[in-house]
Order: sequence, then C-alpha cells, then structure tokens
Amino acid sequence: MSSWPILSLVTFLPLVGAAWILVVCREDETGANNARHAALWTSLITFIVSLALWAKFDPRAAGFQFEERLEWVPAYGISYHMGIDGISMFFVLLSTFLTPLCVLASWTAIEKRVREYMVAFLVLETLMVGMFCALDFVVFYLFFEGVLIPMFLIIGVWGGKDRVYAAFKFFLYTLAGSVLMLLAIIAIYYQVGNTDIVEAMNFKKLTFEWQFWLWLAFFASFAVKVPMWPVHTWLPDAHVQAPTAGSVILAGVLLKMGAYGFLRFSLPIMPLASEYFAPLVFGMSCIAVIYTSLVALVQQDMKKLIAYSSVAHMGFVTIGIFVVNVQGVQGAIFQMLSHGVVSAALFLCVGVVYDRLHTREIADYGGLADNMPRYALVFMVFTMASVGLPGLSGFVGEFLVLTGAFKANTWVGVLAATGMILGAAYALWLYRKVVFGTITRDAVRAMTDMNMREVAVFAPLVLVTLWMGIYPSSFLDMMDASVGKLIADYDAALKAAKATAMLGR
Repeated sequence: MSSWPILSLVTFLPLVGAAWILVVCREDETGANNARHAALWTSLITFIVSLALWAKFDPRAAGFQFEERLEWVPAYGISYHMGIDGISMFFVLLSTFLTPLCVLASWTAIEKRVREYMVAFLVLETLMVGMFCALDFVVFYLFFEGVLIPMFLIIGVWGGKDRVYAAFKFFLYTLAGSVLMLLAIIAIYYQVGNTDIVEAMNFKKLTFEWQFWLWLAFFASFAVKVPMWPVHTWLPDAHVQAPTAGSVILAGVLLKMGAYGFLRFSLPIMPLASEYFAPLVFGMSCIAVIYTSLVALVQQDMKKLIAYSSVAHMGFVTIGIFVVNVQGVQGAIFQMLSHGVVSAALFLCVGVVYDRLHTREIADYGGLADNMPRYALVFMVFTMASVGLPGLSGFVGEFLVLTGAFKANTWVGVLAATGMILGAAYALWLYRKVVFGTITRDAVRAMTDMNMREVAVFAPLVLVTLWMGIYPSSFLDMMDASVGKLIADYDAALKAAKATAMLGR
C-alpha cells in the first residue's frame, strides 16, 4: 500500500480547479480569462504531480503499485481500490499530459461559456485518470461511463453545426455496449464474491462457457470504444463536430479506453475465450486497417481523414493485443501511446488553420509552406510520425506489432502491413494538398504563421514524439514486467485448460 495517496491526488486534483472556477470566476470576460488561467494551472500542477508516478515506479515489479484501498460498500465487497502497473501508468501520464495542452489550444478558440468549458475538461481529466487507476469493477465502471457526460457536453455545446446529432450518436453508441458490460460485471461478482479486479484476475474457476459469454459482453463495450469496424461510424461524426480540443482528447485518450479494457479484463480474466475469439478480432482488425485507410483516401474534410486514420491505427493495436506475445502486446501499448500523441497533434494542426480560415476542406488550402513555414515543419513531423518513419514514435509501435503478428499468423501480418502502405498514401496526399503547391486564394495568402502560444502547444508534442522514436526503451522497460506477467498467466491458463481436457478424455 502507498503511504501517500498520490493516485487519489492525481485523480481528484482537477476537481479542485473545477470547483474554484465555478465558485470564484464570474460570468464575464474577466471571469472567463480567470477560468482559463485556473484550468491551465490546475492541469499543469496535476501533470507535474503525476510525473512522480514515473519517478517512483519500480519497473522490476510486475504487480500493482501505489495501491490505495478503502472499504466503500463492505456488505457487497465493493471498495475504493486504486493502483497502477506498467500497463496503466503511461495512460495516466498521457491523460495528464494532453489536458493542459487542450486548455492552451482552446485559449482563443472558445469564447462562449468559457467557465463551463474549462470545468468540463477538468472533470473529464478526473474521470479519465480514475478509470486507468481503478482496481474495482464498480469504481472502474463509474469512471468509464462518467467520461461520456463531459465529452457529450463538449461536443454538444461547443461543437459544429451538427453537434447535437454527433453528440447523441457518440453517447448512444458507447452507452449501448456498456449496458452489456454492466451485466458481465454483475455475473463476475456472483462468481468471485466481490468486485475486486485483482481477485477476478486470480480467480481460476471460470469455465469456458462463462468466459464465452462474459468475453462477448465486454467486447460489445470495448469494441465500440476502440472503435473497431463495423461499430466505428460514430467516430468521424464526433471528430468533425467536436471543437479542436475535444478531438484531441477523443483521439488521444478516449479511444484507448477500449483497448485498455482488453488488456485489463479480456486477456487476464477470460483467457480461454480470448484465444477462441482471436480470429474474429484479427478479421475485424484487418478489415479496419485496410477499409478505413481506403475510406481516408477519398475524404475531403481534414478532420474526417484523420478520424478514419485513427480507426486504422487502432486496428494495429487490437491485432497486437490478441496475438498475445511480448512484441505484439508491447507494440500495442506503445502504438496506443504514440497514436495518443501524434493524432492529438494532427487534430491540433487542423485547428491552427481552421482558426484562421474557418474551413476544414482540403481543397480550400494549398501552398501554406510559403507563408506558414513553422506550421509546415510541425505538420510534417507529425505526418511522418503517423506514417511510421524510423526515428519517430509511430515506427516503433507498428514495427513491434507487425513482428508479433508475423510470429502468430503470417496472413494477419501481411494484411496489417498493407495498412502502412495505405497510411503513407493518405497522409502524404493530405500534406501535399495543404502545404505544397501554389497559393491561389487571397484568404490563404493572408494566413499568418503560428504564434508563440501555438508553438508552446506543439513543442512538447514534438519532443515526446522524437523521444519515443529515438529512445523507446525508456517506455518499453517500464511495461516489460507487467506485460511479461500478463502473457505468462495467459499461457499458463491455456496449458491448464488443455491438460484438464486431456484428463477428461
């Protein structure tokens, strides 16, 4: 147990800033400016505190660290149980890293209901961090579903002209699958006797029949969150209508919740069903990688193109998870972190030009390298990272996933590899259309390069992208013990099941 409740501090510190904004900041221009500063400082302090998790984390320990436990509803075995391992730690850091950048990116873009907007983002940060730290099913479910509310408001209140339709589609899609997950949690409770996730991981008495139905119930929720083909259709609408910072958090963190659920629940608690359904996941993932890449090639809206590319990149993640070998799982986690940074940066790149020209149509741009050289350079870095250029973060995750996929199934590896080719096609096509060529419109010629606030937003993203690409072992070493334990437990469960089947013959 941790002597200092640092996870609770990181989780609930943003709520202190949200309460301050609601109580102290007035509903006028001065109050709105104060709300911006309060949200920025709160999120920055939260990020700095969260860095202590990395500094104090023991990479040799495979179990959960910084654990906190408080009996909540003892009569039903429900407790406030928090903890992180090498798998969840980086997702906590990703959430706290992106939030201050979102606040800074929204500084001038959001002019109405600024107080409420900043409060929504701080509440969203608490729910995201809490979900990655939760070690009790009930606590996890509350955070997991609670994320929908502030995100629904961010899209529905501050989004584009079709924001209400996109917000309700996002909410209903993700909520529908989660109802089945709630039933699965109740079923696990009756089997295990409490709602502790760690005890459920160590519970070895779930028969294949139980695992079969539980896996499908969890899959219904996690597949929508990833999102996997064919339940991905809510994502392009949500991204197009969301404000820039909303798209950043949606792509950067919220898409990782489903894949994190596979790692935290499907593999360790339902290993037999995970092996049984792996071909289904491979099929859906390969379709996602190829089909959504082809769809991205014909998009005329920049945000929609990046949204479809996210579905393709998350297809790599689900392949890596279910090949269940060290390269695949580590590659999937690394790919999630890389995608969280790179896709967030790409949506911010769209936001920069949208703030100036108020259009996302690719055909409306061209020749930005002439009058926005700083922007062209930054956009190129993240385009190359998305493509998977060696030396940048995108290469490491895709390389590891493909290595793991080829070890498990050659055809899955071949089909996934085509996604890299198609990814290069649509990403470079977008960059050429927007940045190169001749400026033909006066409005484009009048666009100014990035200001210092925008440079401050992109600088840490560029540094992290380079860091992950040049020195990936600083990330991989931290997750190595936890991934090794996950795979060892999974293999042991399969061997035990096969041994039992042989004895029963």
